[in-house]
Amino acid sequence: MSMSSGRGAPGRTTMSEINVTPMVDVMLVLLIIFMVTTPLIQQGVKVNLPETKAAPVEASDKKLVVSIDRDRRVFIGEAEVELKELEEKLKTNAKAQQDKELYLHADRDLAYGVVVDVMAAAQRAGVTNVGMITDPMGAGKVSKPEKDKK
Repeated sequence: MSMSSGRGAPGRTTMSEINVTPMVDVMLVLLIIFMVTTPLIQQGVKVNLPETKAAPVEASDKKLVVSIDRDRRVFIGEAEVELKELEEKLKTNAKAQQDKELYLHADRDLAYGVVVDVMAAAQRAGVTNVGMITDPMGAGKVSKPEKDKK
């Protein structure tokens, strides 16, 4: 038989340890919830992005601009080029090879894939920085290049 110290009832002792089983159960449930919802978050959701005001970029020298009009015609500056020739033209363009940057001016009604094709051609040509040119808020649709206004 065991001996008691005289305090409290014989055989009763207080537990001084924390029971972590309920906390582990809650953490496992949260882990399962996150594992189920994470793939849903990674899928794309169609959103209508708001227009924003951005300060114009000040440039001390003329930058190389690649434009794509509504009819999917591609222009380097004011010269029209075929999309399949764009990579080669950018490889031989001294400004593109020196700065390794260009600015893309695309019509807002273009399909996303056309813009991606132009950006991929620029990347294959060695251009590492591509900037996007937008109209100021409330200025209306993108105008066609000067060559089309005849």
